[in-house]
Amino acid sequence: MITTLSIKNYALIEKLSIDFSKGFSIITGETGAGKSIILGALGLVLGKRADLTSLKNKEEKCIIEAHFEISKYNLVPFFEANDLDYEDDTIIRREILPSGKSRAFINDSPVNLQELQELGLFLIDIHSQQQTQELSDENVQFEIIDAIANVQEDKAIYQSVLKSYKSDKSKFNSLIKRQSDSAKEQEYNTFILNELIEAQLKSGEQEILEADFEKLNNVEIIKEAIDKSLAIANEEQIGVSHNLKEIKVSLQKIAPFSTEYHSQLERLTSLVIEFEDIADELNRFSEKLVNDPEQLDLISQKLQLIFNLQKKHQVSSVEELLEIQANLESSVFELGNLESEISELTNSIQQKSEQLDSLADTIHEKRLDSIPVLSQKLIAILETLGMPNVRFNIEVSATSTYFVNGKDELQFLFSANKGTDFGLLKKVASGGEMSRIMLAVKAILAQYSKLPTLIFDEIDTGVSGEIAIKMGEIMKEMSQKMQIFAITHLPQIAAKGDAHFKVFKSTVGEDTQSELKLLSEEERVVEIAQMLSGTIVSDSALNHAKALLN
Repeated sequence: MITTLSIKNYALIEKLSIDFSKGFSIITGETGAGKSIILGALGLVLGKRADLTSLKNKEEKCIIEAHFEISKYNLVPFFEANDLDYEDDTIIRREILPSGKSRAFINDSPVNLQELQELGLFLIDIHSQQQTQELSDENVQFEIIDAIANVQEDKAIYQSVLKSYKSDKSKFNSLIKRQSDSAKEQEYNTFILNELIEAQLKSGEQEILEADFEKLNNVEIIKEAIDKSLAIANEEQIGVSHNLKEIKVSLQKIAPFSTEYHSQLERLTSLVIEFEDIADELNRFSEKLVNDPEQLDLISQKLQLIFNLQKKHQVSSVEELLEIQANLESSVFELGNLESEISELTNSIQQKSEQLDSLADTIHEKRLDSIPVLSQKLIAILETLGMPNVRFNIEVSATSTYFVNGKDELQFLFSANKGTDFGLLKKVASGGEMSRIMLAVKAILAQYSKLPTLIFDEIDTGVSGEIAIKMGEIMKEMSQKMQIFAITHLPQIAAKGDAHFKVFKSTVGEDTQSELKLLSEEERVVEIAQMLSGTIVSDSALNHAKALLN
């Protein structure tokens, strides 16, 4: 529950600090006095976004701080999960700087707005007039039924599986589209890949083939040149080899006479050895030369195949063709794996679908069991609120569609009077009836909820007299289990509170301020009397106020 609220430099509030107690607290005040400002300040503490218009003095920062007693609400796991210091008396502080920046703290630890909002869901429910209208919304109606059906854990598991199911479906649809789009491409790529594989390409092969082609294509010219060279080298009388040997013999005779002659002999000796090696090599070349038209034709065909493939793929080397082949192999393999992936996803989707169906069936059955309970409780409360002939026709129908909260569709029909047909709440319920139904709903939910604090913002719209007294009694009863605040204009409800706060405006010099004050017993009598009769308080109004309070 909230125990203290401090506000500084916010809207029309310069500085305010107020303590709250458990039980049923009333907040009253004239229209425009600042009740909405109090709710706005609480909204900021609970994570609502802020702007510079919130600052009363644009040169100073706005600070809103609230203390909450949370020892009974099992919130330690939340604090641990968010790495926050837990305190039974937890302090939430919100600061809005003149620069427009906003800061938030939980027990002096900086937090973001999302963390603040998540904690706020465990602390306060502020019920506005707008929420009364939302009672006609199917999602809100499901939340009411589900709270009584106690399916929160089932829905959490269902939603987790549904998220995974939708992810699998998205991947599956993407793969199917890819498979469809790639069908022709797959066929073409496979053809091209087979063509490259059949070519049996090897790195460096083209250069070797081109060299062999040149040899075989010019074998007669090569053989003639080599044979001629060998003849010149080995001619018995005038051959190069014979003449070099003759020169060597001559130099051997004079080599002992000078180092210079000896050096020339050594050089010539090396030359003779090298020339003899060249001649031997040429001789081997000559012996290997064979005119082989068949081999020439095979080489020519392989080179032509390589040239054709290079032209087709717009490359200039076998290495580039091999790279294309590798990429195609990877692509074809990847596309070939689509069938396997699609099969795995199909199995996964089927399993999750079965799990969702089972969870949805459980949720459906629990909802069916809860509907009579909800109807009976609503009718019992509304009968005391002046609706003796109220009836509800609540039906949940199982469908084949996976909704975010199960597979059910909901029909929440209402009839206020005998002899009238059932109809949708938003079409057949008046404003006063909607207010009473919402109070009944909140009263029922309070029995199932562990929420510390509930604030009713003018839930009494459209009611008065004896009905207002009954509404006050219901809120009073609710306050036995939780802290209740009621912002009201009705004296019948105001008189039921354990504590009574008044919001009012005051003028200080040229400045207008909103203030919140806890009324004493005497002040409370006067306030309720003014609510009954206006600014001028009559004796009968005072007596009526005292009677209401007693």
